[in-house]
Amino acid sequence: MTQPRTAPRITITYCTQCNWLLRAGWMAQELLNTFGTDLGEVALVPGTGGIFVVTAGDRTVWDRKVDGGFPDIVTLKQRVRDVVDPERDLGHGDAARRAQD
Repeated sequence: MTQPRTAPRITITYCTQCNWLLRAGWMAQELLNTFGTDLGEVALVPGTGGIFVVTAGDRTVWDRKVDGGFPDIVTLKQRVRDVVDPERDLGHGDAARRAQD
């Protein structure tokens, strides 16, 4: 018997000193609208020191300090998709990416 697949937890850790709650909340909303029940949870975690890190399970999807700023929402969705459901087509976001390749 196979174990049921557990839906991944997305964590957005944001800097409260920088007032990035609205940005983090908007990105959480976009991820929930796109992936729905394929995500187990999207958590907002307050932090300090300019942190803005998005993780899917134990994998870092975006780190502001490493990746150089904030992701555009299409890039963030693509990176989350690559962890959560690599076969998923993101529609127009993927079409633009394919046109660039």
